[in-house]
Amino acid sequence: MGGWQPLPEGLPPEVRHFVEQLRLLKDDTGLSLVSLGARTAYSKSSWQRYLNAVQPPPRQAVVALCRVAGLDGADAERHAVRWELAVQAWPRPATVPERPPGAEEYEDDPTLPWWDRPEPEPAPRPHGRLLLYAVLLLLVLLLVTVVGAVVLG
Repeated sequence: MGGWQPLPEGLPPEVRHFVEQLRLLKDDTGLSLVSLGARTAYSKSSWQRYLNAVQPPPRQAVVALCRVAGLDGADAERHAVRWELAVQAWPRPATVPERPPGAEEYEDDPTLPWWDRPEPEPAPRPHGRLLLYAVLLLLVLLLVTVVGAVVLG
């Protein structure tokens, strides 16, 4: 595998095989990482992370690499299957933050990896609403005072 740095020790076999296959596919294109980044929606540094098993690639990155490499049909599907197996086996970071409310709905979606799960919007703070209502009430009172002064002279 040419000039690639060794993959980290202790990678699950699915991840190791997937990344090795991606490296071969990238090498078959004959493109540099800069050129690959220019032909896909992913930067050179993103491809470095994906091809060195630092971070799992999004499924669309794999699809883009297959397209650039001229793969379609069964060949491209094999890479998609390898991606699914690798993402499920990919080692999680040592410190995983507590799941936010609403994250359970994404738990069973194998096509949405942990790093792409949306963060729920924070609930509005009650004192922020109270201040908004107070300002609106003040504006209404000011408007009534001005209208009253104009009408009553």
